[in-house]
Amino acid sequence: MTTEAKRFEFTGSDGQTLSARLHLPAVEPTAWAVFAHCFTCSKDSRAARYISSALAERGIATLRFDFTGLGDSEGELGETTFSHNVDDIVAAADALREVYRAPALLVGHSLGGSAVLGAAEKIPEAVGVATIGAPFDPEHVAQLFGASLGEIESSGEAVVDLGGRPFKIRKSFLEDLRSQCNAQRIGDLKKALVLFHSPQDNTVGIDNARLIYKAARHPKSFVSLDGADHLLSRRSDGRYVADVLAAWASRYLPEQPEPEMPEDAPEGVVVVDGRTTSFLQRIRARNHVFSSDEPLDKGGTNLGPNPYDLLLASLGACTSMTLKLYAGRKEWPLDAVRVTLRHDRVHAKDCQDCESKSGMIDFIDKKLELEGDLTDEQRERLLEISARCPVHRTLINEIKIRSELV
Repeated sequence: MTTEAKRFEFTGSDGQTLSARLHLPAVEPTAWAVFAHCFTCSKDSRAARYISSALAERGIATLRFDFTGLGDSEGELGETTFSHNVDDIVAAADALREVYRAPALLVGHSLGGSAVLGAAEKIPEAVGVATIGAPFDPEHVAQLFGASLGEIESSGEAVVDLGGRPFKIRKSFLEDLRSQCNAQRIGDLKKALVLFHSPQDNTVGIDNARLIYKAARHPKSFVSLDGADHLLSRRSDGRYVADVLAAWASRYLPEQPEPEMPEDAPEGVVVVDGRTTSFLQRIRARNHVFSSDEPLDKGGTNLGPNPYDLLLASLGACTSMTLKLYAGRKEWPLDAVRVTLRHDRVHAKDCQDCESKSGMIDFIDKKLELEGDLTDEQRERLLEISARCPVHRTLINEIKIRSELV
């Protein structure tokens, strides 16, 4: 299943514009999630990208965003606190709620895990919280400041080198970290919790997971990320988290109703189910479920190809299948077929080989790319055969469509 990561912007807790990427499944999402990145990282960290993409492949639309002052978001990190991060997560949930649907899942990496624990109570629709390598106490991050701690305390601020990059850290940031009490928040969570942590995590030790688990009430789960580093640098670790998280979350998410198929439905019946107020349609063809929608600028939510995209895809797929079948029977060396299609409405008078000479007509431009050690004669013959695929012939034949209420 392919997914799309689209640009998304929203207003953060202090009014700045925050930059995000929204990973959308190829079908109607089963749920929505917000991903909070680690301290001084960004939405483009490996963990954020790997997990968000993999969750979308499993039907969970996921928003990863840059906290205020980080990545492509506006603002200054030195002007923020841990509480700002919590409020930015709430703002991200508000933005999703306004445009799509409120998140049912909150996922946080490292200090982002502490932040989602703090934000959860402010997002009533969230039913599950997942932390990855999260510290039990947010003040744990102050250990990263090393010798600069004294300067921050005495001078009110200091430039701290974190991962090879300079960041201005102010005393107010430390004071806010110290005011947070994760133990109480975790105990009052009242949402399902799953902890992911590596025994080999040298940045945030595994004992943090033990303390979080001890403070939490059921339902709670722990998953060991044996062999992973703190940043989840390997794609396989991120995908493993997404696999387990999606399976775990299914226990707490509403069951998705399947479109009803008539009991006596013959082969070839397709059911299109439009249950939302938007253009989004859920389509079931045999045992396959996918979506159709319109883009945002057409009033849709862009969660699937539009009807004409599906029409062109049908023609392209049928063309490619027909050519592969024909070449196989002839034992011709056709290795691959690429069909590029475009639909347009043109003036009939501009079409030299059209019967109609007035008004507008539908025009489909179909370009074929054939890979393989084929002769010129074979290529020309395959071009002729491409017009004989069943869908192509259906489109150019007379079609009668009967509509009735049932």
